[in-house]
Amino acid sequence: MNGPVRACIIIPCLNEQGVITGTCDVLLGELKRMSAEGLVTENSYVCVVDDGSTDGTWAEITGLCERDPHVRGIKLSANFGHQNALIAGLFTQRTQADVLITIDADLQDDAGTISEMVRKHREGSLVVYGVRSSREVDILPKRVAAWVYYQVLRWMNERSIFNHADFRLADSRVVAELEKFGEANLYLRGLFPIIGYPSAQVFYERKERTAGDSKYPYRKLISLAWQGITSITTTPLKMVFYTGLLMSLLALAIAAWSVWAVIAGRTLQGWFSTTLIILFFSSVNMISLGVIGEYVGKIYKEVKARPRYIIERVTNAS
Repeated sequence: MNGPVRACIIIPCLNEQGVITGTCDVLLGELKRMSAEGLVTENSYVCVVDDGSTDGTWAEITGLCERDPHVRGIKLSANFGHQNALIAGLFTQRTQADVLITIDADLQDDAGTISEMVRKHREGSLVVYGVRSSREVDILPKRVAAWVYYQVLRWMNERSIFNHADFRLADSRVVAELEKFGEANLYLRGLFPIIGYPSAQVFYERKERTAGDSKYPYRKLISLAWQGITSITTTPLKMVFYTGLLMSLLALAIAAWSVWAVIAGRTLQGWFSTTLIILFFSSVNMISLGVIGEYVGKIYKEVKARPRYIIERVTNAS
């Protein structure tokens, strides 16, 4: 597509009162600048998805919608989670825009690179991934943990994009394909590479959060990481099998050594060593059952087929 495209920037938010107005102003400014450059149409817009906020976020969104017709608001009936809020924005706006761009409300992802994403789309890339070239704003333990996680994810699934979160541009045709994925356990960072289509990457430096508090404490980050691994690959299940095989070989080796010790007339002593072995095998067994249980739990959720989100209100809908 050589001419300007109609762009929709989707912002999922949870308790971002006092933040969302500044974020929308920045993104509307980017859209206006890109419109002047002929990259996007004048009727491009921002869509804010309120993921069950308990503060004044929705009131702030409705105020923005009344002030500017280029802002739309979607209010979910409860907190369905970040990934489902993104899905709500993508699926409801797919038929209204040519390209859909997702970005977090804290603007730690560089909004200034959106124009580069649109240019990549004009060159033929139907998906453009925002990739963090630097994470210097994060503390050292978080940077190390992120590096390890993305390395493990790449090892388990070679299609994964290293250092990519949820800052991306997707053509509406790609989102139409995404809509065919009916799974409840969503991990969009893993699904888009699976869908395929020509793609590109845009690199940027992650910024400091300008206002508000992070909605992803370590507990949620660990949960998201585990969700990512178990939603797009069965490698952990294979690792359970290989671990069990290794433990069986170790047990055979210990049994052979025990028989040799009896034949050689060496008395086997020490309850401590025996107890240690039992505890070790028991812990491996329990961890393995836990991994299997995680996958069984995901099957349970898929079978129930509950809706991924419920929309309570919409503003400025066309």
